[in-house]
Amino acid sequence: MTPREAILGISDAMNAAVIGQEEVVERILVALLANGHLLMEGLPGVAKTRSIKTLSTLIRSDFSRVQFTPDLLPGDVTGSEIYREQTGSFDFQPGPIFGNLVLADEINRAPAKVQAALLEAMEERQVTVTGSTHKLPELFLVLATQNPIEQEGTYPLPEAQMDRFLLYVHVPYPPAENEAAILRLVRGEKAGTAAAAPEPVPQELIFTARREVNGIHVAAAAEQYMVDLVVATRSPEKLGGDLAKWIRLGASPRGTLALDAAARAHAWLRGQDFVSPDNIRAVAPACLAHRIHLSYEAEAAGMTRSEVIDELLRQVVAV
Repeated sequence: MTPREAILGISDAMNAAVIGQEEVVERILVALLANGHLLMEGLPGVAKTRSIKTLSTLIRSDFSRVQFTPDLLPGDVTGSEIYREQTGSFDFQPGPIFGNLVLADEINRAPAKVQAALLEAMEERQVTVTGSTHKLPELFLVLATQNPIEQEGTYPLPEAQMDRFLLYVHVPYPPAENEAAILRLVRGEKAGTAAAAPEPVPQELIFTARREVNGIHVAAAAEQYMVDLVVATRSPEKLGGDLAKWIRLGASPRGTLALDAAARAHAWLRGQDFVSPDNIRAVAPACLAHRIHLSYEAEAAGMTRSEVIDELLRQVVAV
């Protein structure tokens, strides 16, 4: 089995288990291939957690789930030193962050200290406890979810910390025509008649796929298009129209890096050996929406970040 066959098999299995969320599944696989983390936002019951748990069954990996709550402590995520009476010494007890696929469920329900501990591990890919540094596994992917409603008792992620996520994905309701298929799927699972999951993919195939993604060619024109998109978020007044009124702060260089990594992964999934403007446009909303800061005027007008990025893509043309 080639790496691409393995990843496409994962895609097919996920789409069979998470009906009507093909774009969400693709974004998850892009994050996996680009070795970046993913923030998913959507209403309860739209299969955010299900999609992540399904991925964990399709890869030979250790899956960890952390249900974020207001009383969670940083050590509950990273781990802590445990005193052993038998030896009279302290031993490090790893926390759930040491899994390969880590589900940070409702990340906005934990206080800032816990969020900071998680985000530090995501960035540094290591945890330091009482002066000792512990490396995280090579396959390490954080998939965080948050609920856009019921904001009482929540701690919204600071916008600067959201920048640590490679992609931001809004999970919508599934199309109405898929609702009956979802009913039949869940009914079959409860009855034990659902199709068996395929054999999990070895981690080495994921690493090989990542190396192939890194080898995807990016021409100078494609690089310039990515740069133009990010720079336009910083100087929207040069484009004219309403963008200057809507964007208060633009994306950092992490936005350009995210576009580059995600566009290469998107091209690889399409069987291409180069990045095209279409690949860049396909991933731009997920790469940039959480990296721009809307003005008060845009928020008052009910504009969403995705709508602003759509307008940006209409105005910035690839050369």
